[in-house]
Amino acid sequence: MSLTRKRQKELKRLRSGAEDLWTQQQEVLANANALAAEARKQASYYTREELAPRVRDGYEQYVRPAAQTAKSTAGRYAGQARERVVSDVIPAVGTVVGTALSVVDHARAARSSAFAGDFKKAGQQLTKKPKVATQRSGPGAGGVIAIGLGIIAAVGLLYAVWQTFRADDELWVADEEPATPTTPTTSTTDPLQ
Repeated sequence: MSLTRKRQKELKRLRSGAEDLWTQQQEVLANANALAAEARKQASYYTREELAPRVRDGYEQYVRPAAQTAKSTAGRYAGQARERVVSDVIPAVGTVVGTALSVVDHARAARSSAFAGDFKKAGQQLTKKPKVATQRSGPGAGGVIAIGLGIIAAVGLLYAVWQTFRADDELWVADEEPATPTTPTTSTTDPLQ
């Protein structure tokens, strides 16, 4: 396919214009890269000279004293917690274990006497009511925490259900596809000629 001289000149002019534009873009990119390099250098100077000393001073003034205070406080509370475990928790666990073992011993004694033929003694042992330690009324700290966590979980679940079923027009997709615009018929002639 041969082109007319007029088309060849237009294409040659277009090609030279595109090459000039390409050269100009290369120059702009080179200048932008040089400017970005200078900006990085200045940012590193600013960081080294201005920000690093401020961060260091802030750390020395606020973070380090708070960390030291927290460390000393944690040590004090750890000692109190250890003392509390030794004085309260271990005796309570020992009492529970002892009570459980005595119930097992009574059950074994009742069973062995029943098998030995001493039903009257076994019946008396079974009807004895063991002394039960007085119990506190109301939930303890663990119960309160469990109730709070349960309430938080229920609220979170209800919020998730609400978010799932709420009517939000932005979330729904239309069932029908949009109609495509009709285009007028074009002629088969080349518009550049």
